[in-house]
Amino acid sequence: MAVITCSTPTKPLRAVPAGGLLPLIAPSIVLALFFAIPMGMMIGISFQSQSAGGLTFASYSRFFGNDLVLAGLVRTVIMSGLVAVCVTVLAYPLAYYLARATSRWRTVIFALAIAPELAGVVLRTYGWLIILEDRGFINSALMWTGLISEPLPLSKNLFGVVVGLTHVILPFGVLSLLTSLQSINPNLERSAQILGASRLAVIRHIILPLSVPGIVSSLLIGFTMAASAYATPALLGGAGFKVMATMVYEQVLFYLDWPFAAVMANVLLVLMLAAGFVGSRLESRLHQKLHI
Repeated sequence: MAVITCSTPTKPLRAVPAGGLLPLIAPSIVLALFFAIPMGMMIGISFQSQSAGGLTFASYSRFFGNDLVLAGLVRTVIMSGLVAVCVTVLAYPLAYYLARATSRWRTVIFALAIAPELAGVVLRTYGWLIILEDRGFINSALMWTGLISEPLPLSKNLFGVVVGLTHVILPFGVLSLLTSLQSINPNLERSAQILGASRLAVIRHIILPLSVPGIVSSLLIGFTMAASAYATPALLGGAGFKVMATMVYEQVLFYLDWPFAAVMANVLLVLMLAAGFVGSRLESRLHQKLHI
């Protein structure tokens, strides 16, 4: 028996011409001037001593030996994780509707979803403060109806901060998921329904797996933006709710301890990079699993 083998000619890889790198020069300069160099300076400051000269690890030892600072780091991780999950869960059905809707209401709903970004973060946070505080709208309405006898603790705690940050970051989650959902061919849903699959089964076995990149992206955006937020935790969390961003602000403005503040900033950066690495690895594994 003769065996016929087919081979596909492959084109050799060609080196990128020098002229093709010209568009990268301007972005590289901007990133170097406004990100790489400042972060390098921040890393150098973290090894300096506030009282004596020379390089030292005293600020890092102080960071990892301070229970209050470590509690703030844990609080930052918990807050950011809750915000990321809330943003993704709330944004997903809205993004799915916007990706599949064809009526004129689509434009109106899309505008309403992005409208919060037209106002400043401080303005939106003050709005939630008016709603959630002890004499705010919710507590006043509940006390007026007689459902409660004393105000509920809706602000100056983790709950109030998560609510405020979810509102601030929600439009970014919608845009991230919308891009992913629009890339899914609607004919896949129609074909599954024609074959007898229910609407819930289509969403579970087709839409959700194919939208994993958008889900991971929304989680990462929500986590990183919440971890670096300052205004909302400071206003809705109050003086007793300490996260990394507010502690860095205090060390720079009140205590003038730049090395310790630099350590906090570096730890926060490492936390975000670790979240991005874990998210990218998770997305890669899920993508391989779904395409086996």
